[in-house]
Amino acid sequence: MSSNSFAYSEQSGGGEATELGQEATSTISPSGAFGLFSSDLKKNEDLKQMLESNKDSAKLDAMKRIVGMIAKGKNASELFPAVVKNVASKNIEIKKLVYVYLVRYAEEQQDLALLSISTFQRALKDSNQLIRASALRVLSSIRVPIIVPIMMLAIKEASADLSPYVRKNAAHAIQKLYSLDPEQKEMLIEVIEKLLKDKSTLVAGSVVMAFEEVCPDRIDLIHKNYRKLCNLLVDVEEWGQVVIIHMLTRYARTQFLSPWKEEDGLEDDEKNFYDSDDEQKEKTDKTKKSYTMDPDHRLLIRNTKPLLQSRNAAVVMAVAQLYWHISPKSEVGIISKSLVRLLRSNREVQYIVLQNIATMSIQRKGMFEPYLKSFYVRSTDPTMIKTLKLEILTNLANEANISTLLREFQTYVKSQDKEFAAATIQAIGRCATNISEVTDTCLNGLVCLLSNRDEIVVAESVVVIKKLLQMQPAQHGEIIKHMAKLLDSITIPVARASILWLIGENCERVPKIAPDVLRKMAKGFTSEDDLVKLQILNLGAKLYLTNSKQTKLLTQYILNLGKYDQNYDIRDRTRFIRQLIVPNEKSGALSKYAKKIFLAQKPAPLLESPFKDRDHFQLGTLSHTLNTKAAGYLELSNWPEVAPDPSVRNVEVIELAKEWTPAGKAKKENPAQKFYSESEEEEDSSDSSSDSDSDSGSASGEQDEQGGSSEDSSEDSSSEPQSDSESASEVGDKRAAKRNSKSKWKRDSEDGENENEKSRTSDSSSADSSSVEESSSDSESESESESESESRKVTKEKEKKTKQDINPLTKDVSLLDLDDFNPVSTPVALPTPAFSPSLIADLEGLNLSTTSSVISVSTPVFVPVKTHVLLHRMSGKGLAAHYFFPRQPCIFGDKMVSIQVTLNNTTDRKIENIHIGGKKLPIGMQMHVFNPIESLEPEGSITVSVGIDFCDSTQTASFQLCTKDDCFNVSIQPPVGELLLPVAMSEKDFKKEQGRP
Repeated sequence: MSSNSFAYSEQSGGGEATELGQEATSTISPSGAFGLFSSDLKKNEDLKQMLESNKDSAKLDAMKRIVGMIAKGKNASELFPAVVKNVASKNIEIKKLVYVYLVRYAEEQQDLALLSISTFQRALKDSNQLIRASALRVLSSIRVPIIVPIMMLAIKEASADLSPYVRKNAAHAIQKLYSLDPEQKEMLIEVIEKLLKDKSTLVAGSVVMAFEEVCPDRIDLIHKNYRKLCNLLVDVEEWGQVVIIHMLTRYARTQFLSPWKEEDGLEDDEKNFYDSDDEQKEKTDKTKKSYTMDPDHRLLIRNTKPLLQSRNAAVVMAVAQLYWHISPKSEVGIISKSLVRLLRSNREVQYIVLQNIATMSIQRKGMFEPYLKSFYVRSTDPTMIKTLKLEILTNLANEANISTLLREFQTYVKSQDKEFAAATIQAIGRCATNISEVTDTCLNGLVCLLSNRDEIVVAESVVVIKKLLQMQPAQHGEIIKHMAKLLDSITIPVARASILWLIGENCERVPKIAPDVLRKMAKGFTSEDDLVKLQILNLGAKLYLTNSKQTKLLTQYILNLGKYDQNYDIRDRTRFIRQLIVPNEKSGALSKYAKKIFLAQKPAPLLESPFKDRDHFQLGTLSHTLNTKAAGYLELSNWPEVAPDPSVRNVEVIELAKEWTPAGKAKKENPAQKFYSESEEEEDSSDSSSDSDSDSGSASGEQDEQGGSSEDSSEDSSSEPQSDSESASEVGDKRAAKRNSKSKWKRDSEDGENENEKSRTSDSSSADSSSVEESSSDSESESESESESESRKVTKEKEKKTKQDINPLTKDVSLLDLDDFNPVSTPVALPTPAFSPSLIADLEGLNLSTTSSVISVSTPVFVPVKTHVLLHRMSGKGLAAHYFFPRQPCIFGDKMVSIQVTLNNTTDRKIENIHIGGKKLPIGMQMHVFNPIESLEPEGSITVSVGIDFCDSTQTASFQLCTKDDCFNVSIQPPVGELLLPVAMSEKDFKKEQGRP
């Protein structure tokens, strides 16, 4: 036995060696020179003999070796006749292995498999569920149209099997039968409808997959099973969870109103804050009617939230895309921590997650700003990961963090990975165009990179500089002269072409250099790349039109060279230019406008993220990854204007009693109870909105556990009448939800004891850093509390308060609470002070030296993150503004104090043209304002920088914060400590400075 297995493991030829062995033995004897082939033949003969043996042990050993061959990817198809004979074996172990083999080769050996069709049919009635399931799998693998009726009958019988494992395989077989014969669609839909009612978690994922393959448009099949699928979701296998979540995302987009208009009418309510009580009451009633989230919509969002802690990256990604596409904008923030956690996975997972984060960060920068450091590039990252992280960092760049990012980019430029270094230079260019304060700094830094030894870095710098100069060409004649000198050293075609284009566009600003450059280019015209030749032709044409006295002969020489070039594009361009600029009898009317055509003002290029156009694809799909519609992609529909009838999801109470009431017990509970009470709904909504910074998904579970014991009493005490449409919220589902929350609470409480000390120390920092998001969560909780019933009893609120007061600062630690994920609202404690002109030095890699020999500016030891209210949202008609002092040198001036202002839009409409209007400053005080913000999206926030020279006094700086429609008077008064600059000096120098008059 051991010698056989050893000889078998030495086989290296696989299926080809076996076939060659058969051919060889037809011409030579087994004992001939070709011993390798004869041994292969003997080996397979040995397996055949073992399969025909009377001993079950020999057959079992042979089947194990054959399945081992399949697992290693070797061809075992020639053993099919010998294996299929054992399909009727009475030994259960042999039968299982035979079915494993048949599932693999039934499609290839269809004729032989058909001979055993009766055996498979008998096996469908076997007492062992594994045999029944395996027989169905083999039957569905025989892809012959003639057995479609047999397969259809087998699937129908299996769908009613007592074993959930067999029903699961029936759902798998539905997809195979549909691909074999699409005409069976209607009958298969009936089976799918039956299996969708199945209460087993084992079947749920498979039948939803069959639904997605066969009839994804039949949303009506989901209505009655929607709540059941939401409640079973936590217990379904991981890949089933992914399929169900994607299906429910599409379902929610067709059945619920958009939650992005959740606070509709809030702005009008705030505008008329001082109206009379009657008018206010009328407006409040209108506001309540404007939008109320469907309880089923909330059920889906609430039941998917715990899955953000799943160990499976695909499940987390599926929940993230669900929140992105169907949840209120104020609740989307909780997915950011889970997505950042996935960046610790392998590179394939990182690639997909980063692609989705890149798309999200374009629209919602605030979600990922606290985790900026998680996107810093590591030296061990592959190029594809580095490029995506760089893309996200560029998307997150703003006035507050640009100095840190530019310092980071300066390190990336020195990378040995040339593709990544080139992408970094592109990123610097994008930052320069998006943030006008650092445009000149970036441009000067890129010019310094032109002296880099690496030719690829120089070439990419030239291309980016060319794009930046198009925005303000008149100011940078010296840079163009410097780049003209690089033509002698740069060999990369794109860079050479960019320099020639720049000189051609600015030929009138460099009248002495341009003709000389054309002369040099004419010398080596024939050896240049095609891209460079086209730009040489363009340069010649422009100089011919502006300086024909010096360049007429040169241009004609170049046109003659281009006329006989091998590339037809260059020949065509040459003929076109000659007819356009050289006047002759055949010249058309266009030749009069040649100068306007060639020297027209070109629009500046728009440097945008390559992920900007991907948001129309559903996140997490193959189509989003490829940026093109893939086969089988199902588009998300737009939100309906009018809410469909929610009663279609109601299930009869009698059916619920059958499902959930244990046999022999009377159901004494009120059948019309809601799935979750109004108080629970309020708690959940406030939790999901306020925990966007450090939500671990476990706090809600603990609240559910605390409220579980008094659930009946709290619901009985509610005086709100419950409608018939809500009676379908099952009491049994409530019990299942309670069970899930209990197990979750136990798990979290164990972790919480271990991490108790750590959570206490991090409470203060996380509470402070979440202040920016508190305004949005406040507005959300207000709108949801308005939509609740006004007849809530005071006793219920008191009960809830006492429960919350018992443990007010409990902070559960979960899988998402990681050390390096503590959110920080803005970057603090920079390594070195670096602002203009020091940012240039950062890009050059140089260190700053201060003007004083004794005083050196140092990094502040402590930077408070406490924010001050600049404009309250009530006073600002929905626009809220907070500010704080980052204690960083100001990029606008040496004497100015840097102030970061965070603007929040708490309304449901865009706020346009946010800018600083009139300023009322004391004499000598100066202020550098931020650039006007064109528009701020609903629930959006943006951070801008302001510089104020307080003239070493604590006088108040008063000014107006204006929008398109209104102006609001605001003021900033600095504490004394914020006017000081942190410096480091010795005791001797301190006494010396102290003694000065």
